[in-house]
Amino acid sequence: MRVFVTGASGWVGSAVTKDLIAAGHQVVGLARSDAGAASVAAAGAEVLRGSLEDPDSLRPGTARVDGVIHTAFSHDFSKFAQNGEDEKRAIAVLVEELAGSGRPLVVTSGVAFLPRGRLATEDDTVPPGATHVPRDPETPTLVAAKSGIRSSLVRLSPTVHGDGDHGFVSTLVTIAREKGVSAYVDEGLNTWPAVHRFDAAKLFRLALESGVAGTRYHAVAEEGIPFRDIGAAIGRGLNLPVVSKSAEDAAEHFGWFARFAAIDCRASSAKTQASLGWTPTQAELIQDLEQGHYFDGRQL
Repeated sequence: MRVFVTGASGWVGSAVTKDLIAAGHQVVGLARSDAGAASVAAAGAEVLRGSLEDPDSLRPGTARVDGVIHTAFSHDFSKFAQNGEDEKRAIAVLVEELAGSGRPLVVTSGVAFLPRGRLATEDDTVPPGATHVPRDPETPTLVAAKSGIRSSLVRLSPTVHGDGDHGFVSTLVTIAREKGVSAYVDEGLNTWPAVHRFDAAKLFRLALESGVAGTRYHAVAEEGIPFRDIGAAIGRGLNLPVVSKSAEDAAEHFGWFARFAAIDCRASSAKTQASLGWTPTQAELIQDLEQGHYFDGRQL
């Protein structure tokens, strides 16, 4: 297949691009910068310049491919709501170009804001317009399945980890370095699902190749890791004390990241694994931290 990948130079998108090419697919990768374009080209993909802020720039890529995987998103959390609106407009363009074609569209979402207090599954929904979720790629993607598009969702775990990670776990490492302690909130019993980036990339490909329209898939290798265990592994890796912070003190310690440090979610991928034959094979999160690459300075 010839596949258009948005965010093809990003943390997840670059792994998706490499996995697709290794599986024999051709990739057209969206890049918004010269550095991104160079990265996409080096991976062996064709480059299309554009961005979510200019949704019409996505039309040339969508019009001449067999399927689309959407992984792009701006993670500037100072304007999270605006970034969510930009994404909705971009998805609308993808849907418009694919309508009635039967071609696959795989869109990225997440499990972090699914219902709490129990194990979340692929059947769970995020209420449209929920005030605590300024980003909603799910509603337009599921609606698109009624428009002759084989659209589906891949919900990522809060941490998509691996060598080179500059996301949530890398942020926690940076905060620990700066503060001189590795911290968790209260008893640290809130949990994060996790998945290795290479396992996530494979799931995107399987959803593209075999996914069912209107289906949610979970990129979850570990259903829920206690945040205290993550903090302890970071403390060991940096040789720093591991401490508990009250909810009030956590706001000062973690800063803008406090809301993410408090995520408490458990999620299953049992239905995803059964339906697509997806089996995570990469290192689990604590094992990944113990390999040392989060602490050698390359992920700052």
